[in-house]
Amino acid sequence: MHNSDFQLAAALDNDCFHVCDLPLSKILLMNDSQYPWFIQVPRINNVSEIIELSDCQQSQLWYESKILSEAIGELFNPDKLNMGALGNVVSQLHIHHIARYHSDVAWPKPVWGQAPAVPYQQDKQLSIITQMCSTLQEKLC
Repeated sequence: MHNSDFQLAAALDNDCFHVCDLPLSKILLMNDSQYPWFIQVPRINNVSEIIELSDCQQSQLWYESKILSEAIGELFNPDKLNMGALGNVVSQLHIHHIARYHSDVAWPKPVWGQAPAVPYQQDKQLSIITQMCSTLQEKLC
């Protein structure tokens, strides 16, 4: 379903940790411990808009977005789950899934530009990746 020669945008590769690969999408964890912040990237090169995906790919994208959202809800119990496919800085199609809390540093504003990123400590990063990967694998049909 995806391109085996897929290239992840350098900015995403630099700012995130790999969580796991779903049938269509690569799931990443943003290296900012202030928010449980995951990024879903369809492994298809040269696509910047959801409407550029085939109907089948769009259906798979939304299914994977749904199970990622459910997993974030189960693991992090956010007050609100923000989602967005902005692409103003990184044009490669990617969807942000960000768990938000009334108590977080940026609430109620968007997370971008509100506070400098606070990198994860390695043990916490590995714990989140392991839990998320396991939860996503359980949810796949």
